[in-house]
Amino acid sequence: MYKEYRITIVIPCLNEEEGIKKVLAEVPPLVDEVIVVDNNSTDRTGQVAQEMQAKVIFEQERGYGRAYKTGLFQAQGDIILTLDGDHSYPINAIANLLDSLIDQKIDFLSASRFPIKRKGAMSFKHYIGNKLLSLTMSLLYGQWIRDSQSGMWVFRKEVLSRMKLESNGMAFSEEIKIEAIINKDIKFKEVPIDYSQRAGEAKLKPWKDGFKNILFLFRKRFFR
Repeated sequence: MYKEYRITIVIPCLNEEEGIKKVLAEVPPLVDEVIVVDNNSTDRTGQVAQEMQAKVIFEQERGYGRAYKTGLFQAQGDIILTLDGDHSYPINAIANLLDSLIDQKIDFLSASRFPIKRKGAMSFKHYIGNKLLSLTMSLLYGQWIRDSQSGMWVFRKEVLSRMKLESNGMAFSEEIKIEAIINKDIKFKEVPIDYSQRAGEAKLKPWKDGFKNILFLFRKRFFR
């Protein structure tokens, strides 16, 4: 419990045996529930998470969004916080992010990786792709977004019932923010975090996933 709220962390994972061990080792005591969604990994990601006392859900259908939807709707907490399993997001920032959400009465808080403080945390190719996607989303939806692709969010569980989440792929990250922005009953805010270089092998396919995400932004804006 934290300030009378139950806290759940949801972590989608695909072959993150190396990173998930580091992530789970740093989860603070204020967290009531940790859900790791093993997205049909071929390594020991799920087993390692179970050994470290996380609740593990095995989702056989691969997809970033698919894994998230499987985990988010099983969360028992009043507030949900998300992380990637690669140890790139700052686990030591959890309490501060929760304070911002609760004290400022925010409903959905997105953690922005920009400006990047650590050299080498993100490749130049990924940096340019993220900036392009964030600019596109900002122009299409009329609100400035620094990091449309961030995978670290803190939000009140109740807002999920007001969202129409369709993407099963990487576009889920931008879609959940779009749903928070366009719903006037959801108070949205973006705050900066300290982002680090990932542990283990990267799964993102920059050009392919980037193109799909651009198409998704236009399709959701004009054909939803």
